[in-house]
Amino acid sequence: MNEINLNQINNDLKKSTPEKDQYYFGHGKILLTGEYFVLDGALALALPTKVGQSLSVKYSPSFSPTLSWKSFDIHGNCWFDSKFEFWHFKCLDENPSEESLFLQKILQQVRKQNSHFLRDDVDVKVETRLGFPLDWGLGSSSSLIYNIAQWAYVSPFELLFKTHGGSGYDIACAQSDGPITYKKVSSGPNWSPIYFSPSFKENLYFIYLGNKKNSREAVKDYSKKRPFPQTLISKISDLTLDFINAQTLKHFQSAITAHEEVVGAALEMTPVKSEKFTDFNGAIKSLGAWGGDFVLAASEWSLEEVKAYFKAKGLEVVYRYDDLVTPPVETMSKDAVKMGFANHLIH
Repeated sequence: MNEINLNQINNDLKKSTPEKDQYYFGHGKILLTGEYFVLDGALALALPTKVGQSLSVKYSPSFSPTLSWKSFDIHGNCWFDSKFEFWHFKCLDENPSEESLFLQKILQQVRKQNSHFLRDDVDVKVETRLGFPLDWGLGSSSSLIYNIAQWAYVSPFELLFKTHGGSGYDIACAQSDGPITYKKVSSGPNWSPIYFSPSFKENLYFIYLGNKKNSREAVKDYSKKRPFPQTLISKISDLTLDFINAQTLKHFQSAITAHEEVVGAALEMTPVKSEKFTDFNGAIKSLGAWGGDFVLAASEWSLEEVKAYFKAKGLEVVYRYDDLVTPPVETMSKDAVKMGFANHLIH
């Protein structure tokens, strides 16, 4: 797969949306620190991506209302097409696909949270459009759940927890306009936008490994190794703060190496640099579910040198940090932290 001009794709996303009555957009996500341990209360640094997913809704009067759903990929091709009735959201397809059944589960849960959802005598046509390839693992499910929740006036976190599952950091990313810290506590999601814009970000690169990881299966594997000691969770939270507070590329690289060693030892897995890129000039970090999707590389090499290195490894999708990550809100100072969904986080 060759590199795609993501900024152009997302600039065209809204333009390509047909005439609509309602429109929603959710950002994609990158979990920079915390990995699976965010499920157990570790403080994580998460980055909303510039690329995301849109959802548009069109209504028309009808005596026999149905919900028609079409999803389009980054190239504008329809990859999902399904129809549902309104009473119980029964799928009207002859042989419902796995995706249809998952969407049905979401819609039925929405109805439990909002009994008035889709009760009018109207046909509803929904179109979703992705600003990134489906197999990139940047949050096609979480941005969808967030958009549906906005449309239906329900809690996106509750909708996630009762359908797809997970920590909820991806839902926080979907609605955030810049980097966030996230922590799952007993009272629920706890997140805050922060000013995270490393002075050395021109030395940070995202590389797609071409190996889509099933996050739900990865979490199942992680759960088999539970419980983990609180000292480990605290260590990972401390490393997250190291990432945030790193003033130099060298400090940031040290934080990457330490994080990889701690997570690798806990999960009994080999860090990605040691396994695949031992001769790389810099530090490399797995992101989210280890073994697939993207990695972060921190190197003094130029973009051209980094691209040449990974191309020789058969990997051609390389983006600079600024190409992919939503920058912090300009009005925020480096010391400013805004309130998030729940309680204030202390940094």
